Parts: sequence; C-alpha cells; structure tokens
Amino acid sequence: MNHARPGAFRRRLLVAGSITATAALAFTGCASSGDAGGASDEETISVSLITKTDTNPFFVAMQQGAEEIADELGVELTLAAGSEDGDEDSQIQAIENAISRGDAGILITPNGPAVEDALVKARDAGLYVIALDTPPGDPESVDITFATDNYLAGQEIGKWAAAKLDGEKATIAMIDLFDDKVVSVDVARDQGFLDGMGIDLADETANGDEASTGTYSGGDYEIVGNEASQGAEDGGRTAAETLLSKNPDINVVYTINEPAAYGAYEAFKAAGSTDDLIVVSVDGGCAGVDAVTEGIIGATSQQYPLKMAELGVQAIYDLVTTGETPEVSEGLDFYNTGVALVTDDPQDGVESIDTAEASEICWG
Repeated sequence: MNHARPGAFRRRLLVAGSITATAALAFTGCASSGDAGGASDEETISVSLITKTDTNPFFVAMQQGAEEIADELGVELTLAAGSEDGDEDSQIQAIENAISRGDAGILITPNGPAVEDALVKARDAGLYVIALDTPPGDPESVDITFATDNYLAGQEIGKWAAAKLDGEKATIAMIDLFDDKVVSVDVARDQGFLDGMGIDLADETANGDEASTGTYSGGDYEIVGNEASQGAEDGGRTAAETLLSKNPDINVVYTINEPAAYGAYEAFKAAGSTDDLIVVSVDGGCAGVDAVTEGIIGATSQQYPLKMAELGVQAIYDLVTTGETPEVSEGLDFYNTGVALVTDDPQDGVESIDTAEASEICWG
C-alpha cells in the first residue's frame, strides 16, 4: 500500500496532531526520569515495543513502523505482545525482561491497569516509558503518551451518525472493548461517540450509565445496551447477536474498532437486518477503509499507529543521544498523533475525507 501523505490531507486533519515524520515532534532539553541521555556513538540503544496483541492489524502496523525506524537509526528493537487483548501478565513479563536487559526505553500499548506497577518499576530503573495509543490510568506510570485523541475520534463518528440519521429515531447498539476492566481508550471512544450524537453523558469516565432513552441532536434515541467484544471479530459478532436478541430494530451500531465492526455486521447480515444499518468504528486501517468502500462500515475515524511507533522510537533515540525529551501537544496531556473521519457518504457540517484519500495513508 502506498503510504504517501498528500499535503491536502495534512491540511484537512481534524486535529493538529502531527502525521509527518519525527521532525514534527517538539522537544525540550530536560533529562528523562531515568537520566538515559548522553550515550556515546558506540553504545547500542535497545528499545522494547510491547503491544496488546500481535494479531490485530493495528498492532501489526505499529510493529512494522517501529522496525522501520529502528533499522534506520540502528536501534536494537525487541517486540513483545499479549496473547490476546487484555492479557496483562504477558506484558508484565515483557516489561521485566526489558528491565533485565537494560533497555533504554519501553513503548507500550497497555492491556490494563495491572501493568502500571511494572511500568513504574521500569521508570525507577532508568527506562524511559512511552505509552502508545492507550493512555494509562496512572499518569505516573509513563513519561509521555503518543496517541490518537480517542474522545475526538468517537465524537466525529457520533456527529456523522447523527447527521446521517436526519431526525430518524436512533436505536443504538454499543459494542465496547471490555466489561471487566476500565481502559482509557474504551471509555474515551464510547463516551466521545455518545457526545458526538448529542446524548447527555452521566459519568464521562464510565461506559453504560447513560439514560437508556432520551433525545440526541436530531431526535429520539434508545440505547439497547453495552456489550464487550474484546476488540475481536468473533467478540463483535457475539455482542451484536446478544443486542439483536434484545431489540431487532437496532439501526446504529457503535464499535470500539474495525475487527469488532466486521463481526457485528456479519451478525446483522445473518439476521437479515442490514438495510439502512449505520455502523461506525475507529481505526482506519487499510482493511477498514475497504470496508467503508464496500458499505459494511459507514464511517470510521482513522488513526496512525505507524507514526505513533516511529515517533516513539525516535524519541527514545534522541533522549539517549542528546538528552532531549518530547513534549505533549498544546492543551493536552499527551502527544496527539492525529485523526481524520473517513466516509464515502459525507454529511453537512462534519469534516471528512473519502476512502480514496484514506487508502493512501491508512495506518499512517
């Protein structure tokens, strides 16, 4: 896939997060929490990338981005991952291994709060820790986060869905990530979507506590329920089947990611309920963009995992070689790597790019 980044696309990003190479990062001369700077030219710089899984295309792309920049810089990169989304034990072991090796830093997409004590231990041992994609619950467990503005990603698909409904009643299925733990990306996308729809949030730090009926920006709504998918296709299908059994009139499906969206669509297809069905999601991978083209997904918020990983490896390299550390984006507590709404059915008042443009830069 061609990864060209047209200037027109950069100008149309929905946020000011950088999707260019590492030159776009702002840096400060502060030393890291572990004083990792000042390496000689001969010193090998070792970095661990620990993803949630190594099967989800999002994380596969992240690994590829890290490998490419590591090769360019001469960084020794170790890849590790959970066996499935939510596998904290494997990530903890990978963190322990990074500490034992004396790595300069860790890049991690945290699988849950249980990994945070291990990350604090890594920071105390002098490793520079960068969260990718998923900000941890404990901000002291990492030095900085490079991520999509996941709340904004949710808002954009929510605004699009509300406009697409054009006043029709919204009967909504919410297909989340987990129901047994709180992960920031799960909550931010869910709550952002509802906010984008114009639905009043109860507690914006929790999923599933909104009023089950009420009004959205265009008319009446009913939330059929929240079901967990584990971010997987089979989980998305099971979640959709459960929600359809509660209400066969669902016409809006929010999904945490595109694998869950594929599974959910298959459940609705099997039930003969895809006419006028609106499915929205977050990821914007090449396969997800294809799903928008095919009409499986109506709109998705595209994020840039290759860029997250590239920027992360570069930041640790620069820290070791120059002592400089990255800064968060203005007005945020993380470095924003950008998001764009992708749809072939643009709606008035909702900025978007089409699938032809999105396919040129899928995964960043």
